[in-house]
Amino acid sequence: MAAKSQPNVPKAKSLDSVTNDRTASQGQWGRAWEMDWFSLGSIIFLLLCAPFIVYYFIMACDQYSCALTGPVVDIATGRARLSDIWAKTPPITRKAAQLYTLWVTFQVLLYLSLPDFCHKFLPGYVGGIQEGAVTPAGVVNKYQINGLQAWLLTHLLWFANAHLLSWFSPTIIFDNWIPLLWCANILGYAVSTFAMVKGYFFPTSARDCKFTGNFFYNYMMGVEFNPRIGKWFDFKLFFNGRPGIVAWTLINLSFAAKQRELHGHVTNAMVLVNVLQAIYVIDFFWNETWYLKTIDICHDHFGWYLGWGDCVWLPYLYTLQGLYLVYHPVQLSTPHAMGVLLLGLVGYYIFRVANHQKDLFRRTDGRCLIWGKKPKVIECSYTSADGQRHHSKLLVSGFWGVARHFNYVGDLMGSLAYCLACGGGHLLPYFYVIYMAILLTHRCLRDEHRCASKYGRDWERYTAAVPYRLLPGIF
Repeated sequence: MAAKSQPNVPKAKSLDSVTNDRTASQGQWGRAWEMDWFSLGSIIFLLLCAPFIVYYFIMACDQYSCALTGPVVDIATGRARLSDIWAKTPPITRKAAQLYTLWVTFQVLLYLSLPDFCHKFLPGYVGGIQEGAVTPAGVVNKYQINGLQAWLLTHLLWFANAHLLSWFSPTIIFDNWIPLLWCANILGYAVSTFAMVKGYFFPTSARDCKFTGNFFYNYMMGVEFNPRIGKWFDFKLFFNGRPGIVAWTLINLSFAAKQRELHGHVTNAMVLVNVLQAIYVIDFFWNETWYLKTIDICHDHFGWYLGWGDCVWLPYLYTLQGLYLVYHPVQLSTPHAMGVLLLGLVGYYIFRVANHQKDLFRRTDGRCLIWGKKPKVIECSYTSADGQRHHSKLLVSGFWGVARHFNYVGDLMGSLAYCLACGGGHLLPYFYVIYMAILLTHRCLRDEHRCASKYGRDWERYTAAVPYRLLPGIF
């Protein structure tokens, strides 16, 4: 593992020897050590229901033209039974299994072997070997950043196939969408289960493992902080970025190709969804180094929440707008289309500038200008599990002086733009903005609970200086 040396690292804990000992105030940020009954109930609900939620949305599009109430009405009125709906659902196929295996293998090979070259000719891009944040145990992992190259090469091959090679149809993803769902579920559950077993018996860094004593919580939220195989294969970075986010834009392109095949043209709504979501995806890979300092990498452990979520939830529910537009080829009026585009671009501007302000502040240790002025800061400190004292600064200028998570406002504006591109005919494409509002609000609360545990009184000073979490004057 590429990390700072750790003397006296304890051995991995066995299933029957895990305890919940806590050493107060040292290295206690990250996910919870203990849990209440409400959290347990929520976790069991998600473990049981999330796969069926994904299936329900995809099935509703496949069998009911994206009408969410269609299956419920049919079952309630006796026009259909659950067995009838299931019988119409395409099963896993050999072709889908081969496609998915080839896809994941290709992304693994790119992740492990593709050298970074974009930083040599793209001004401002940071790639290659980069350090992550300090973990609760005081470890600093190193990462090989090459996501932008992987995305570019993957899409270059896609377009070369579509226009020159003709190895496969551009609609191949849509045509195998439900069989691929079963493959994604298999990988999601397999990697989540492996990560949990690995955390108990052969963790990469035992001091960064957390055990609540509850199997369901450990399985969902993860035991290991940064599970790795070998020196460079980091589960968290790979599954967060590849294969799901690389696939996001390919999925949308396949949906656009299917819309053209079925209806003879690609609508402006489909173009908007492809363009706005591609901006977000490219931004992710352009700023992959910055992503190492976000909540997903800095706080979340790797369990079912990330493993299954990145394999299934993200590629299947984040692309609902494109899927909907295959069945309902919405053509927007020019003012409507321009309004959606403006909303999406303004949202992206807020999201990117806010994150750039924090990244610039972090990289320069506060020796920079935010909105033309020297930034205001809150000096703070925290202690990692190895007993070392670390000093940090919290930014209270720019967008971070407006609200503590104002970058999420831009995220929500972009999410709403994707949905508005689909018109108002059905509720299904609006699931995304509803989900993002819940997710980001919960993330605000989660992040602040962890920061309060990490920084203590310094965090209280920060919240006094920036009183609102998300929306000034409201929340």
